Amino acid sequence: LAGLVCGFVIKLHTCLHDQDFLLQLHTVGLLVQFEGLLSTYSEEIGMLEDMSVAIVDLQKVAFKVVEAQLEESASANLYPVVTGIRDFYTVEVQLPSKLFEVLPQEIKDGKLLRVHPVFFNIGINEQQTLAERFGDISLQEIINQENFKLLNKYYKTFQEKLISNCLPRFQTQIDIKELLQSLSQNVQVRKRKNVEVLKLAALICRRLNGIRFTSCKSAKDRTSMSVTLEQCVILQEEHSLHPDYFTRALDCMRREGCRIENAQKNINCRKYAFNMIQLMAFPKYYRPPDGTYGKADT
Repeated sequence: LAGLVCGFVIKLHTCLHDQDFLLQLHTVGLLVQFEGLLSTYSEEIGMLEDMSVAIVDLQKVAFKVVEAQLEESASANLYPVVTGIRDFYTVEVQLPSKLFEVLPQEIKDGKLLRVHPVFFNIGINEQQTLAERFGDISLQEIINQENFKLLNKYYKTFQEKLISNCLPRFQTQIDIKELLQSLSQNVQVRKRKNVEVLKLAALICRRLNGIRFTSCKSAKDRTSMSVTLEQCVILQEEHSLHPDYFTRALDCMRREGCRIENAQKNINCRKYAFNMIQLMAFPKYYRPPDGTYGKADT
């Protein structure tokens, strides 16, 4: 819930002057996609089960944007306010008068803004290798197939109520229907560590004006690999990064900046907690560059 509220507030503030997005927000609601990198082996199975249920529970959350009652000179923090019980939460998001004025009348009148959470998970580590060869990956398959249905349902609702002009324009205009068809095929096929599921789900979410969250067990190692990969995919697809520089940019983002700093703050060591044997099991683009990983206690 805390992550969802944070994502909603950031999205609202960055899209306050995007009338198409605001129309989508109060007409069909906000798409919220969670990406998981948990394995279906040992203790992470329990984490995956818990996360799946928690994300389903977010269907019971709605947002309401209200005008902040503040003096002109006041500098108080406009914290969101959560009300309700477990069966249904309402989160009130306060906006200063000048920002509140630009909202559509429906939102200003207090219309509840619904969220549509979806969750896709692909295990990528050495434990997932064990699960695929000797264990059971049915939990992951069920989660991905069920959440594809939810994603497809959201898109159909969007088509019924809005026109495609509401969506952001990208340099690579692959039709969303084609992307959904490809995602449908990928969640059905039995393929080891099929990270194409994650790539397609993320792409569809961005095309549909959604917000995204990525996590693994500690949200600093596998998550860092996925987040930096997504950043480079966006640079290539939407900002004309030449393919020859893709790997160089990817390595750079993993050596410097936010993700390695996050590792430093968590374990007091500027290294991702991987070893060479583990990384041999990782998909190619989820492996950090030499010198950025080593033995570390999470």
